[in-house]
Amino acid sequence: MREGADLILVLGGDGTINEAVNGMIGSNAALGVLPGGTANVLAMELGLGSRLERAIDRLSGCTPKRVSLGRLCQPGQPARHFLMMAGAGLDAQIVCDLNAGLKASTGKLAYWVAGFSQIVKRVGQLETRINGDSYPCGFVLASRVRNYGGDLELARGASLLSDEFETVMFEGSNPWRYVFYMLAVAAKQVQKMPGVHTVRSTKIELRGDAPVQIDGEYVGRSPATLEIIRDALTILVPKTYG
Repeated sequence: MREGADLILVLGGDGTINEAVNGMIGSNAALGVLPGGTANVLAMELGLGSRLERAIDRLSGCTPKRVSLGRLCQPGQPARHFLMMAGAGLDAQIVCDLNAGLKASTGKLAYWVAGFSQIVKRVGQLETRINGDSYPCGFVLASRVRNYGGDLELARGASLLSDEFETVMFEGSNPWRYVFYMLAVAAKQVQKMPGVHTVRSTKIELRGDAPVQIDGEYVGRSPATLEIIRDALTILVPKTYG
């Protein structure tokens, strides 16, 4: 990728795209994405859709944009970059518990099965520090995209063209509380719910022992630091995106 390529086309899901992004650090090549995975969060976020033929047509009208990336740092581990989001707590636990065979055969249904299996468990807690403030929570999502899971919007003010994370934090250890949170997400009312905090920043500290995911892939446990790396990647973006 560092030897003269002008364009890297990736056909796959968000995890595959993340692997390509990490290989493109330091490159001036543009990234073009085509949907080929389970949720296809990035393709949906950009308005390319989930149908390959339609996405190919729409990709031809895209323009290259230089965007920021997120970077995850964990003690004793090499840093990893992410384009879309990092989550810690409940959603990362769902990713960790996901049945790979069920995912291969049923797609998104596997995530719902893993999610509902959490209802009988207390939600583990972690501490999120942003801009000098501390937030105890059971689920935190630092996002650069509005789309969540391919069908929902959680960080509704996020954008790939922004140089900040929009971080949404959910309080509580009762798993049923998170059922109501997700219902509010579906109704596009979650930002108004008690116990939900939304903050914009360029750096986040995750303290305590909690699972962590980036772009839908489990990457270990906190403590960890998330930070924005500006002007880090060129991506093909529809002219209407923003």
